[in-house]
Amino acid sequence: MKIAQVAPLYESVPPGQYGGTERVVSYLTEELVEWGHEVTLFASGDSITNAELVACCPRSLRTDPDCRDPLVHHYLMLEEVFNLASQFDLIHFHVDYLHFPLSRRSDLSQLTTLHGRLDLPDLAPLYRQFHDMPLVSISDAQRRPIPSAQWLGTVYHGLPEYLFKFHEAPGDYLAFLGRISPEKRVDRAIEIARRVGAPLKIAAKVDRVDQDYFEAVIKPMLDPSLVEFVGEIGGKAKEEFLGNAFALLFPIDWPEPFGLVMIEAMACGTPVIAWQHGSVPEIMEDGVTGFIVGEMEEAARAVERLAGFDRRRCRELFERRFTATRMAEDYINVYEQLLEKGPTVEFDVAEDFLNQGVFAVT
Repeated sequence: MKIAQVAPLYESVPPGQYGGTERVVSYLTEELVEWGHEVTLFASGDSITNAELVACCPRSLRTDPDCRDPLVHHYLMLEEVFNLASQFDLIHFHVDYLHFPLSRRSDLSQLTTLHGRLDLPDLAPLYRQFHDMPLVSISDAQRRPIPSAQWLGTVYHGLPEYLFKFHEAPGDYLAFLGRISPEKRVDRAIEIARRVGAPLKIAAKVDRVDQDYFEAVIKPMLDPSLVEFVGEIGGKAKEEFLGNAFALLFPIDWPEPFGLVMIEAMACGTPVIAWQHGSVPEIMEDGVTGFIVGEMEEAARAVERLAGFDRRRCRELFERRFTATRMAEDYINVYEQLLEKGPTVEFDVAEDFLNQGVFAVT
């Protein structure tokens, strides 16, 4: 198949450090190339890939000090994608809903994986209007706010099988890896560490929008004797950080659509202690890959229960459910479904508005 993958431009593909969506796009792209498909990747110019790269901006927008309006670059990328659309059997978008008006009016086979939260009130009317767009969710929990959308399936994220090596012996610290923000609840992770008296290492990105929260709430909680802020990490450093941890703390307070760090920890054999929100019950297997909890005291007890935990079972579950090979197989099944149905049918917008009673022709 001739497949286009359209990535967000905020990070390179793959990201140098923090980044979820672009990292998954990279794993999928490289796996499809390995299988012999002709893949074109639309991404930032500092991306690294074995596919044909169409550079839609010189560098990832988050690292470009001259970027003031990231939407401009994404619209320019979409123009390039649709100019070249006839070259592809299928276009796979990872840029949320930005392309919907263009896709609806184009005679092409296309698919969108939604990578973000869908419970925001503003999104409901949008997905009602664009109910004809074929979608894939990254967990069943993610799609609950808009169940009537055209869901073709759920495809869980996957990692290259040997990207993270198995660490059989646990380390002596708890780990938090991700992004500093109120919904990620690193404050809970710090409180858990204090309750059990275990050192905590925090490897996290601080976006500009969360800088005030970090300075006002999290920074005063840091304690050199117990809590170490490592900062943003990636690559080999991430594997060592997760693999050498006693456990990963995932104390989220929002409907996480997937949570890539959970399967990264599993790949290392590191158990996860996670709050029961969003995708957590789908990704984790309670008692096998760690523990699913609902409050602080339960989380503290879960840390104590990890003594003697069989880390190999974490790795085995990762190999069974969350490899990039499995992810690519699932997506190819969806691609084949779409190609059998043919291109997206052009939608009569005026007729749809009339059916919804939005306006009437007089």
